[in-house]
Amino acid sequence: MDADALNDFLEQAFPHAEPGSRGYVVSVAPGHVQARMDPGDKALRPGGLISGPTQMGFADMVAYALVLAHIGPVAMAVTSALNYQFLRPCRPGSLTADAHMLRLGKRLAVMDVRIWTDDADKPVGQANVTYAIP
Repeated sequence: MDADALNDFLEQAFPHAEPGSRGYVVSVAPGHVQARMDPGDKALRPGGLISGPTQMGFADMVAYALVLAHIGPVAMAVTSALNYQFLRPCRPGSLTADAHMLRLGKRLAVMDVRIWTDDADKPVGQANVTYAIP
């Protein structure tokens, strides 16, 4: 699936998501997806930083998109593990995520996701995400 097909699928699969709350896929390449998110004020935690649940949800969405980019529109591919490391304070603004496929098997996909704000060399968070494939 390409970026447009993934964005259309995500919009249909999650019709009740608040606009902008999930992010969107920017590009797709073999083993790689890049996405962006423009979180609003509801995504901020005390101290004016982007909340952990917002960051983790974004990492999960990007991993889901990467799996679907490789196996097609399989709605019931589900997260089986997500380990998130907070590396720096996540200041308000646009988030970018790069997801890389580490292993794609018949039943499991394992990915690395890195999220940053201004500088890709200074990620605010990193996730290892595993998806179960039906």
